[in-house]
Amino acid sequence: MCGIAGVIHRGAAVGVGQEMTAMLQSLKHRGPDSTGFAVYGVTSPDEYVMRLKLAEAEDLETDHKIRDKIRERQGLVDNRLSELGVETQDVQQPRPYAFRYRLRYSGDTKQLATDIEQIEGAEVLSFGHALELIKDLGDAAQVSQNYGLGDFRGTHGIGHTRMATESDVDIRSAHPYWAYPYNDISVVHNGQITNYWIMRREMERLGHRFMSNCDSELLAVYTANNLEQGATLEDSLKASINEIDGVFTYLVATDKELGLAKDTMAAKPMVLYESDDIVALASEEVAIRAIVPREIDTSDPYDEEVRVWQR
Repeated sequence: MCGIAGVIHRGAAVGVGQEMTAMLQSLKHRGPDSTGFAVYGVTSPDEYVMRLKLAEAEDLETDHKIRDKIRERQGLVDNRLSELGVETQDVQQPRPYAFRYRLRYSGDTKQLATDIEQIEGAEVLSFGHALELIKDLGDAAQVSQNYGLGDFRGTHGIGHTRMATESDVDIRSAHPYWAYPYNDISVVHNGQITNYWIMRREMERLGHRFMSNCDSELLAVYTANNLEQGATLEDSLKASINEIDGVFTYLVATDKELGLAKDTMAAKPMVLYESDDIVALASEEVAIRAIVPREIDTSDPYDEEVRVWQR
């Protein structure tokens, strides 16, 4: 089932963390297993934010030594960053297993993320100037409170409430997914990809990495591959209509754009509201009304529709 939502403002930064929390909480009934946010703040050309986890949430209950392991892994991360010449500006630990690093770095960010993920238990959830990707078990209100999203100001974001069907209930299988190795690109998806394993093997042969067995992660890897070949976001979304099999509606966000693609059957719902100041999309209209509390006209994107909006 699952629920997805997105919002983009054409003007100044607003409380997009609160908006995404309200939208996703209204979709809680569509996915009780986990909630994820990809929110975009004010960009800074000489700084990056890296979100990573050093364990799964369930490890706190099943591994009595996990807190010691997390401290050891964090030490290894800090040492690796120092060895690579990264200047760490700030470190936050909103959850025992989740970390937020604010960094200054002028080198190869793909190689940096790859080096960090060579540490046992480490997974880079997002890396970018503007993007911060937060996902965890629980509903939107719980995750937002645990990670302090109520204070986040930005221009746009996408999010997901997940009902697990094909893979485990854990952070690794939760959405959104970062389109590694591209800074500031994230994906959320509602549907099922039937040629997942065929396309996954193809992407792996091309050198791309997968961190889960969730079919939705393929869309992030697929987007990264297309961009690496020089495609625009709109090009990639259009190509996916013919190359991805199954039923799907998905959203992609970059530091400046919000994009939508629906498959040929248009079986997965999406409701759109657009004004001069804001664009809001969600699996159900109730999510849009959570942030636009007045009488509004909405529309349903048609089959094979691709749209891209600029902030």
